[in-house]
Amino acid sequence: MIREVLVVEGKMDVAAINKAVEADCIITGGFTLNKHTLNDIESAYKRRGIIILTDPDSAGERIRKFLTKRFPDAKHAFVPKVDATANDDIGIEQASPEAIRTALKKVRTVNFEPMQTFSNSDMMKYKLNGCTDSSERRMKIGAILGIGFANAKNFLKRLNHYGVTRKEFEEAVKQLD
Repeated sequence: MIREVLVVEGKMDVAAINKAVEADCIITGGFTLNKHTLNDIESAYKRRGIIILTDPDSAGERIRKFLTKRFPDAKHAFVPKVDATANDDIGIEQASPEAIRTALKKVRTVNFEPMQTFSNSDMMKYKLNGCTDSSERRMKIGAILGIGFANAKNFLKRLNHYGVTRKEFEEAVKQLD
């Protein structure tokens, strides 16, 4: 049983999670996040902690960003888009139990006093920005590191905010290359 409560977007996400792990979940119901739901999330956050596990799409990222501001010590798990896509749909409900377990093994916490370990020059050096395959490289490295997919600017921010070490990063690059 996972100690923290997982925050997901819908009922089908809960069904997929139940196939993978034993965990309590709170459903956001999308971006509406009514007062009752926010109160439930806040209670879980204070008592047990929460892990935000939203869909790897723009709506999921908006929900994640909103919840991160409200609950700064929340943990984050990311299922890569490629592992959460099936039947022309993207979402946690499409992920396999193994993909969900893998994401939960790579849980990260946002560090609001980020280290400036990585810079734009790293993004260029490792072909994560400015190359024809940069987007694909960010997607693959994000999956290896458990920080999800993002555009170049947000990917750099995640590298510095999610506590990724230089060693972890370089090992991920070696796996990719």
